[in-house]
Amino acid sequence: MSSRKSPVVVMKFGGTSVGDVTRVKHVADIVMAHRRERPDVAVVVVLSAMAGETNKLVALAKSCVDEPSGREMDVLLASGEQVTVALLAMRLSALGFPAKSLLGAQAKISTSGQHTNAMIEEVETDSIEAVLAEGGVPVIAGFQGVTEGGDITTLGRGGSDITAVAVAAALRAEACLIYTDVRGVYSADPRICRGARLLDRVAHEEMLEMASLGAKVLHTRSVFFAMRYGVPLAVLSTFGGSFVPGVNGTWIVNEDELMEKPVVTGVTHRLDEARLMIQSMPSDISTMARLFSLLGERDILVDMISQETVSPGLVNVSLTVADDQSSVALDIARSSVPELGAGGVSVERNIAKVSVVGLGMRRHTDVAGRTFRALEKHGIDLQMVNTSEIKISVLVARKHCEAAVRALNDEFAPEVSECFDALA
Repeated sequence: MSSRKSPVVVMKFGGTSVGDVTRVKHVADIVMAHRRERPDVAVVVVLSAMAGETNKLVALAKSCVDEPSGREMDVLLASGEQVTVALLAMRLSALGFPAKSLLGAQAKISTSGQHTNAMIEEVETDSIEAVLAEGGVPVIAGFQGVTEGGDITTLGRGGSDITAVAVAAALRAEACLIYTDVRGVYSADPRICRGARLLDRVAHEEMLEMASLGAKVLHTRSVFFAMRYGVPLAVLSTFGGSFVPGVNGTWIVNEDELMEKPVVTGVTHRLDEARLMIQSMPSDISTMARLFSLLGERDILVDMISQETVSPGLVNVSLTVADDQSSVALDIARSSVPELGAGGVSVERNIAKVSVVGLGMRRHTDVAGRTFRALEKHGIDLQMVNTSEIKISVLVARKHCEAAVRALNDEFAPEVSECFDALA
């Protein structure tokens, strides 16, 4: 952890923000504006690769070999950020703001050895502090780190968010500002709902749920880092026309910083899940345990689970998994039918999961009723339901996804607006 006394802000820019040289120059302007606005505050920048670059690198690897090793994939994928950090450091230095690019290993971001999805274990700040001590701007490659043995690792999709918050935590930064191509976090996807509300503040718990349930603004692990280490976190637009933090953005805060809590803060949706159905399976717990053990052994993440009694001693079991794991999950279940004593297995991919999330649900009793009535008005049937203390998720036919999001936003968004208007 840092022992420096002067304040510092970490600014992270995603792939769309650095999508070409013109945008890299624009990012340099934002960094310069921040330095001029607050000359007493040091700036550390974390960058993603240019938009689409990681996909290109993955395609390049697969055009070379069918199954590239995780180690070599990480070496390849980490090259994307090397381009952007070098370009931005060049631009800042040319404009009179000394800057130095640092790759994950140079920034001493230590990770586990799980290639392509590593976990950050420690950030040693010496090299970052050395650049700050010289009055420079460290420009750090997001998404990557290094193992104890010196191997390059990457943190998985969206990993630059994780890098930024981890660096901010290690430096005890006063804030971590996530710049992206949207103005902040909305009550629903504004591309679907014209009435979606830009949220001024969202609690960490809400943001964790929303991120895991389809809101793509922040990576769930970055929100967890911010909550665990008390890092003030904000989402801002790179293209919003204002360089001043806090303008037209969303702050992710502790629950006790929210004086008023709307019943539902946000409506999210996911289209990347599939529903696996095992028919006429023995209802004893040992059979259920065996089924999920088999899935777990192949690292299949199961989300929603339900069962329906079809006859004495037999149940139909439904579960949802990530769409890209559904084929493997289907093969596992089918091959296990004789062992499980089940009648058969099928899969449904034409589905969507729509969720309502809000801390206010803890103290309101009719959220489920309102959710179901809003969907009923639009003739939307439910296939599965899953709940927690602050969320309700429903599985619907994919063709009804947008209608469901709009219906639930119409039902709850006015209360979000009233809550934030009262705080204004």
